[in-house]
Amino acid sequence: MSQVFPENRVVHPIEQESFRRLRARLDTSHFPPLTRAVVERVIHSAADLDYADDLVTDEDALAKAHTALHAGAPVVVDVEMVAAGITRRDTVCRLKDAKSGPGLTRSAHAIRLAYEDVGPGALWVIGCAPTALEELLTLDADPALVIGLPVGFVGAAESKAALRDSGLPAVSNVSEKGGSAVAAAALNALLYQPATKEFS
Repeated sequence: MSQVFPENRVVHPIEQESFRRLRARLDTSHFPPLTRAVVERVIHSAADLDYADDLVTDEDALAKAHTALHAGAPVVVDVEMVAAGITRRDTVCRLKDAKSGPGLTRSAHAIRLAYEDVGPGALWVIGCAPTALEELLTLDADPALVIGLPVGFVGAAESKAALRDSGLPAVSNVSEKGGSAVAAAALNALLYQPATKEFS
């Protein structure tokens, strides 16, 4: 039988069993609540237990982001594949409108365009393009959270290190891996936690 979870989300028995098996193979009980939710959902999205040691999160930052998210803060994504993975929330993606130019990728231009739309206080979810994350770090975006999980052998690990060095509230990982599915999963982890629950 399916169970009803926060935000009236019905969880299919296959997902319930997947999380049961995940927890049987990996003890996540030592993580604080929102960190645990993010770690587990990212692992679930990739079937990759190594994310437990690879992800870098901060519980206080997640608590503030959770509050902002459930208060209606905009969610910006770098590509439509990230948007497709985020459930129960509209997102902003300007990649279709963006153009590349000298020293500027389409992904970076899309971030500029999105910032013009949303201004400060948004949640940014970057799962594809390291240049999108790099561009975000040049803006005075004052984000509620940056989920920076781009994937690739060129620039991905470096852009995520720069995110951590920036001091912005963030979810990132140390390695080159990442991608749209794991970035969306990290945002969904916050969405699925009840809006009425306090995390502080």
